[in-house]
Parts: sequence; structure tokens; C-alpha cells
Amino acid sequence: MNKKIYIVVLLIFATTAGFAQTVSKSDISFKIKNLGFNVGGTFGGLQADIKFKPNDLEGSSIEASVLSSTVNTDNESRDRHLKSEDYFDVIKYPKITLKSVSFKRKSGSNYTGNFNVTIRDKTKLIEVPFTYTESGNTAQLKGNFMILRTDFGIGGKNLILSNEANVSVEAEISK
Repeated sequence: MNKKIYIVVLLIFATTAGFAQTVSKSDISFKIKNLGFNVGGTFGGLQADIKFKPNDLEGSSIEASVLSSTVNTDNESRDRHLKSEDYFDVIKYPKITLKSVSFKRKSGSNYTGNFNVTIRDKTKLIEVPFTYTESGNTAQLKGNFMILRTDFGIGGKNLILSNEANVSVEAEISK
């Protein structure tokens, strides 16, 4: 009986491991207008569980997160403020997460995914257009989308900071 359970567990692991993809490189950046000027920044340390199969979109999934404390705008004072309770509140809300709900193929390597994005314990469904291209043992995923910072309670009623933030995500995936 134990051997049968062991074999079943091993088969399940082997089957799911065959589709798992590991992020080997990533770049997550954002831009937002502050006093009419574009201010940009990045987040580091992407952790992701990517099971994207272009020929099986219903069986595909993407779950990803970054530590909110990795926000970097190349300005220490601004970064400290972004990590504070007014913005990301990194002590109380250490992670920003993204979890796929569904995918659609647009054309060629162009897709659209619906993702639940969670920032500061507030979750919003966001449509993310992206490309997925394979080359040898790697694949590249690139997407751009817009979020409204006030949907997530970031920055309060700030008259000098735009409500719209543009986010770009690029990931190189080893298969």
C-alpha cells in the first residue's frame, strides 16, 4: 500500500515538475507622474511559480510576488517614504502579489491575462497584455499594464501625484 502511494506521489510530482518554469532573470519597473514629471523605479527579487503553456491556456497559471521593501527609485529619501505607512507600508504588507485567473491568445505570441493583483491587502482584477516567446530552453514573458494607486490605498489623496502608475514586467524563464 505504501509503495502505491509513493508511486502516485512521484508521478504527480514528475508530471507537474515537467511544466514548471524557473525565472532566471527579471525586471519589474514602474513610472508615475509626480509634479508633472515622470518618476520611475523598480522592484527586485521576483519569486514566481509559472506554468504557462501556450497550447493549454486553461491549464496554465502564473503566481508571482515581490517584497514591497525592494522598491528602489535611486533616491534614498523617496524610497524611505515609499516604504512608510503612507505608501507601501512594508512592515504591515511585506508582499505584492499577482495571481492569474484566465488567459486568452490574441495573435501569435500576444496574450492577455486576467490577474488578481494584491497590494496592501487590497485585491483588484487587472487585465495584462503580454507576449510569451520561446527560444531553445528559455522563454521570455513581457507585459505592461496600468494600475490606479488609490485602488490599493497608496499615497492617499495626493494632488501632486498621478493616480495612474504604469508597470512593466519582463521575465526570462528557464524550462
